[in-house]
Amino acid sequence: MKKHTFYITLSVSLFLMTISPGNFAQTYQPEWQSLDKRQTPSWWTDAKFGIFIHWGLYSVPAYAPVNEVKGVYEKYAEHYENRLIQGNKLFTDHHKQFYGEQFKYSDFAAMFKAEYFKPEEWADLFAKSGAKYVVLTSKHHDGFCLWPSAESNKWNSVDAGPHRDLAGDLTNAVKDKGLKMGFYYSLLEWNNPLYKPQTIDNYVENHMSPQMKDLVTRYKPEVIFADGEWDYPSEKLRSPQFLSWLYNESAVKNTVVVNDRWGKETRSKHGGYYTTEYDLVHDAKGIGEKAAHPWEESRGIGTSYGFNRFETLEHYFTSKQLVDLLIDKVSNGGNLLLNIGPDANGLIPIIMQERLLDIGAWLKVNGEAIYGSSSWIGGAANQKDKGIFYTQKGKDIYIICTKWPQTDMTIGTIKKAGKVSLLGSATPVKSEIKRGELHIIPPILNPATMPCQYAWVFKVKVI
Repeated sequence: MKKHTFYITLSVSLFLMTISPGNFAQTYQPEWQSLDKRQTPSWWTDAKFGIFIHWGLYSVPAYAPVNEVKGVYEKYAEHYENRLIQGNKLFTDHHKQFYGEQFKYSDFAAMFKAEYFKPEEWADLFAKSGAKYVVLTSKHHDGFCLWPSAESNKWNSVDAGPHRDLAGDLTNAVKDKGLKMGFYYSLLEWNNPLYKPQTIDNYVENHMSPQMKDLVTRYKPEVIFADGEWDYPSEKLRSPQFLSWLYNESAVKNTVVVNDRWGKETRSKHGGYYTTEYDLVHDAKGIGEKAAHPWEESRGIGTSYGFNRFETLEHYFTSKQLVDLLIDKVSNGGNLLLNIGPDANGLIPIIMQERLLDIGAWLKVNGEAIYGSSSWIGGAANQKDKGIFYTQKGKDIYIICTKWPQTDMTIGTIKKAGKVSLLGSATPVKSEIKRGELHIIPPILNPATMPCQYAWVFKVKVI
């Protein structure tokens, strides 16, 4: 008997040794002290680049002022309904002129047809862009759902407008391309009669919470980007209760990633990753340097998230600016969630397609310096004014130059180095250690021998 007990004990011990500690089940309590202990799944921190999609009824008017105002948020076309509610003169004048005083925001539902929406083509574009995940606005602040939500009272894309499960169709196409799928979800609704202090408990219990659980149960998203959290604390919105269910019971409990917008006190304090938009946290300047906690910057290619037909070329970032933006955020430890705004017909503007394909072409050559990398902890600081940024993967250091170096580069924190190479090029790169510093002599190249456009990466094998 003792012999059998010995072998059983030995077998169990060997089995347990093969299981990493992170695989043991952990129960997360509905309180931030417990929830914040959950580590952000590594797939997200390795992905670095995602696509945001703002698409809904606001894509019909597709209007926000661009030159008449200065504030970042004033240029958001997706806030069309609320600007009308607030009586914003620029919006009300535009609305009266083109739609008439009797035309309600809800009347846009019949005009939001998405008749040219081809999810497979969208997903193919996203894959070619080099993005690793996609986040669709399942419901923005106007409350209109892009899936057949039972709690929406038929205010959704299946019962109105396109008469199609837009969220479901895109989810299938994105996952078929091997990308991760996620959803933006607004905790607030501007026109919901229950969304007010005296009935907010009813709103949360009977509308918001079951709606979020339905979204997760139906489509198994691996990103939940909450928003519209600024009116109530997370306790009132019962966000910790939802996240406890998400982490403990949902089908994506081990892989789902969430942001920090779960109550008016939670941004940059609680949640899986912290968020900035157009480099802001609300109205304050956001994260700009290396950060230990996972974080993500989101922004549109232009001045708005939702499609704004009044933006011109001067309002759009160039492909060069977008590649530089990605490099800046990743080298500082963050991700970039770059937004596109399709039109009401389901077409992605050509200029947005071009920008995504240009980013993808750059990443095809230089993705090694981006995916799965980290900021260079303990190494040289980025020199943004000189166009020099650093990332690290294992022992390898990547020197990313957004300007082609005109002189030799000196890296003082590398005292021993092996081969130095230029990603995408077979041209040898000369380097040497002098007085405890690495000196790199950029090769002489011409436009025909440049491996890519916009930025160039020198890989250093550190010994």
